[in-house]
Amino acid sequence: MHALARNWLAIVLRGVAAILFALLAFSMPGITILVLVLLFGFYALIDGVFNLVAVFRTGIRGHWPLLLEGIVGILAGIVTLLVPHITAVVLIYLIGFWAIFTGVFEIIAALRLWGVFGQEWMLLLSGILSLVFGFFVVARPLIGALAVVVWIAAYALIFGILLIAFGLRLRQRHRRDLAPPATAPA
Repeated sequence: MHALARNWLAIVLRGVAAILFALLAFSMPGITILVLVLLFGFYALIDGVFNLVAVFRTGIRGHWPLLLEGIVGILAGIVTLLVPHITAVVLIYLIGFWAIFTGVFEIIAALRLWGVFGQEWMLLLSGILSLVFGFFVVARPLIGALAVVVWIAAYALIFGILLIAFGLRLRQRHRRDLAPPATAPA
């Protein structure tokens, strides 16, 4: 737990990246599918890199869900950026399956941390949100591109807020771990 708390900033930065992605998607409602592909590709790549940074700073042992989530994010980002003319349906499936993988790994991480510092519900809720969003997108791939942009932006916004809240809670834990022990009066 100390290692995770020490890397609270990586989690907050993942949340910030998600919120920036959401704001860009909301501010450009007439976004083309190519721009959405590029935005998603950069976001997935950055998110995956932050996950790997957190894993390698804390050690791989016991952090395999975060390691796998990082690898999946990086692969999704690279594939998306290398083949930017992906059709809307393929992109929607890619985003949906990425959200499902992310949700599964976040739920596993939340369950493994359950009871450690009392705020694991934020990570669990983030994982559940990812799963629900992913299954919705996979089940309804032919909805309009604009509606997909709004759903993706809403998901990224909520996901980002939850990650920032979780990261800030970890920061409090980290500060508490660094505080010198109180001495008893003589």
